[in-house]
Amino acid sequence: MSSAKIRLCVDHPLGPGQSLPLTEAQAHYLFGVMREGAGSRLLVFNGRDGEWLAEVAEAGKRKGSLRCIAQTAEQATGPDLWLMFAPVKKARTDFIVEKAVELGAARILPVATDYTNADRLRRDKAEAHVREAAEQCGALHLPEVADMTPLSRVLAAWDPARRILWADEGTAGRASVLQRLAAETGGPWAILVGPEGGFSPAERERLSVLPFVRPVPLGPRILRAETAALAAMTLWQAALGDWRPE
Repeated sequence: MSSAKIRLCVDHPLGPGQSLPLTEAQAHYLFGVMREGAGSRLLVFNGRDGEWLAEVAEAGKRKGSLRCIAQTAEQATGPDLWLMFAPVKKARTDFIVEKAVELGAARILPVATDYTNADRLRRDKAEAHVREAAEQCGALHLPEVADMTPLSRVLAAWDPARRILWADEGTAGRASVLQRLAAETGGPWAILVGPEGGFSPAERERLSVLPFVRPVPLGPRILRAETAALAAMTLWQAALGDWRPE
């Protein structure tokens, strides 16, 4: 494994000797911020071709290029887990996206619920946060960020083979999330967390009758949306995901 400290997400195919042109922002980061130069080595990945050791072939103020040397890790995917959440204030939404990447989400689905207090989500900004988080945490997979869609429309088109772990503060007194997950199996899953204010009575009624939905509490206290997303993903990973011992 390379001792290179910098890890960069690129859009180009990776392979032996492959030339990789840098964007202006990437060139500024490598040569202006990190003070790297020609001959410096770093790790690159694109979400498809694994991770590669690369060398700076050309370094300029606003441009540059890399050359792939050798593969350091084969492409791998994590568990088939989606995260559905209602966007909240910007910084907290950014936090949710970042932690979803770190915790191995395969897909990120922003949903508009009856009580959602954010009318839109900048998909391009969220995708940039995905790339930055993947660079930092060593992920090889880049989760897709879907367009913000009404929850009712998402549920109407849902594949029942994918179970939904619904973080529901109204399930106090029922089996804990770990008890519930102990009775489940792996496979495709999604986690659903609501906005500030929770789910509306109409949404709760609809979710409660869907056979693929598993309502669970997340402890005795009401959690913020970003805390609930982090807690639910952590518990799912420990019970059914790739945190389990092989």
